[in-house]
Amino acid sequence: MVLKKDKNLKQFYSISEVAQMFNVNESTLRFWEKEFDIISPRKTNKGTRFYKQEDIDAIRLVYYLVKERGLTLAGARQKLKDNKDTAIRQEDIVYRLKNIKEKLLALRDDFDAFAPKE
Repeated sequence: MVLKKDKNLKQFYSISEVAQMFNVNESTLRFWEKEFDIISPRKTNKGTRFYKQEDIDAIRLVYYLVKERGLTLAGARQKLKDNKDTAIRQEDIVYRLKNIKEKLLALRDDFDAFAPKE
């Protein structure tokens, strides 16, 4: 899953938008919010959540640890407690490599579309 980082796009995102970005349920985001203090969306008096880019980055890190690396929630919490900076760097490297792969595949597809058929 490659999530595009465009900081100029929007200031706040709804829980449904963020859930769609990561292809998870809204309840998963609410649960992760309780389990990981690095996720702290702004809430209205009625409890409506609004996620800033920093929250989305934190969710991406949790997603990487739990969904992609296969850590348990306790394991992910421990990893963030012991080596948060290392986990952030690893996730950032994986994120960048996925973006590069996505761009290379798009270039290949464009090249294939214009390559002469034999």
